[in-house]
Amino acid sequence: MERVLGVGGYFVRAADPVALGSWYRECLGLDADENGLWRQEAGVTVFAAFEADTEYFGSRAQQTMLNFRVRDLEAMLAQLRAGGADVAEETQDMEGVGRFGWVTDPEGNRIELWQPS
Repeated sequence: MERVLGVGGYFVRAADPVALGSWYRECLGLDADENGLWRQEAGVTVFAAFEADTEYFGSRAQQTMLNFRVRDLEAMLAQLRAGGADVAEETQDMEGVGRFGWVTDPEGNRIELWQPS
């Protein structure tokens, strides 16, 4: 049986794609090239289905949530706050998994930030 090799892309609709792309580069350091190609660091990826009525993604209109691995969650959240980003106050620790925090991008998409254990 053929299997997928990994996540090949994540696509979002945006009212202003150029501005949203700039936000991801400037606030999160996502250094994608002009074609959107991004060479990420090796690491685990979680694929999980949630109940249809979950509030974990923020708005019920949001059908998926992007999760980025980070080296230092507190430093990333502080950097985002200093830049005026909409950062959730709460964080979550999950034993054996890591620490989580959330930011909402300028288009209203909630993003999870994960510092693996």
